[in-house]
Amino acid sequence: MKIKYVGHACFLVTTGDGTRILTDPYEPGSFDGAVKYRPISEGADLVLVSHGHPDHNYVAGVPGSPRVVDHSGETTAGDVSIIGVPCWHDASRGSERGENIVFRIEADGLSVCHLGDLGHPLDAETAGAILPVDVLLLPVGGFFTVGNDEADGIMGALAPKLVIPMHYQTVGVDFPIAPVDVFLDGRDGVRFGHSSEVEFSPEDLPDGILVLEPANLP
Repeated sequence: MKIKYVGHACFLVTTGDGTRILTDPYEPGSFDGAVKYRPISEGADLVLVSHGHPDHNYVAGVPGSPRVVDHSGETTAGDVSIIGVPCWHDASRGSERGENIVFRIEADGLSVCHLGDLGHPLDAETAGAILPVDVLLLPVGGFFTVGNDEADGIMGALAPKLVIPMHYQTVGVDFPIAPVDVFLDGRDGVRFGHSSEVEFSPEDLPDGILVLEPANLP
């Protein structure tokens, strides 16, 4: 399995059989130009959309004609299984920013979880519906999502082997969210990939926190 960090909350997951799964595609220039990442050039067979905001749902910007999954429940595509778990974009059960869908991708003997714009700590019932998780794609910037304060509880509830941070401040997004350094400060097991991509199998899955470089920085 390969995971490429495109930018913001957008990743391209490529499975062993070549299935390409893109998460939360952003719209360049949206929010009055605050989203500065370059256009998405990666094609996909499936596009997962956690919620209906322009920095997460720009399916029109994905090359080709991918199948869109923007709902909870189970979706299958060949040997890939996707589970969508409903939750909220805020800590007020959606009254501020609406709903959010957490997706778990099952392929190649691995479980990859994309939390979308999760905005609240996980209760036991929601965590149980998401489990098991090998690789966690975790928003860490705060303000619009969970941040550093909630990270430990979420990682404890889902017990991933590998955590890849996302949705944090970079030159690609002019939002009032924290840079990844705030999340990393004082944590053990942090590695910098110095690349936008990582490839692994169940046998050689790294552990700890892996920081990937967004591929589509301006």
